[in-house]
Amino acid sequence: MNVMDDKQERQVVSRRRVADHGEVYTAKREVCAMLDLVKEETERIDSRFLEPACDNGNFLVEILRRKMEAVRRQFARNRYEYDQASAVAVSSMYGVELLPDNVEECRQRLLTQYLETYREHQHVDAAPELERCIRFLLRKNILCGDALTMLQQNGEPITFCEWTFIGIGGKVKRRDFELAELLRNVEYDKPKPGEEGLLFADTGEPTFVHLPKREFPIVDYLKLPDYE
Repeated sequence: MNVMDDKQERQVVSRRRVADHGEVYTAKREVCAMLDLVKEETERIDSRFLEPACDNGNFLVEILRRKMEAVRRQFARNRYEYDQASAVAVSSMYGVELLPDNVEECRQRLLTQYLETYREHQHVDAAPELERCIRFLLRKNILCGDALTMLQQNGEPITFCEWTFIGIGGKVKRRDFELAELLRNVEYDKPKPGEEGLLFADTGEPTFVHLPKREFPIVDYLKLPDYE
């Protein structure tokens, strides 16, 4: 599949958008060349990526293509494992975009990429409950906001979900973190003599702990949309 169709291959939508927002899409050749610098990570199913100015998704679409190919190589013969691994791949990609129309287009492109790839690999359409899960993951992971101010369009802090898949049973633990918290190093001093410190605090290195904004119960990954 192509990273971009004819519309996405254009690097500029309008002069006005360039002037107002500095919007210039990265061309397919540059996308692939840059991702090749971290090729092993793009082909690791659970490796997390954050695109802080994702536009309509050129980088994320190519990352998903590579991850789904890794899913095919490892799990194509077992549809149950393929379904779960493909959800892991989608859950590992995050994006922030300033313009609402780009956000919607990015989500739709990723969904289309997923569904078409699924059909190509499995020779059937993804089950409705799986497609529902993928749509939910994309809605939670691709957000409209400003990565510089770390605020969403509605003024709320940009908050991402951490999806931790547990074993091969399809169970997932969700924890929500504010982006500002993830990017801020919260340093804890070494404990005083006689006090109990944090793990690895005695190595002499700073220890950083990020506290979740919210935690959810462990559930089947296909049930994630039910625990909003």
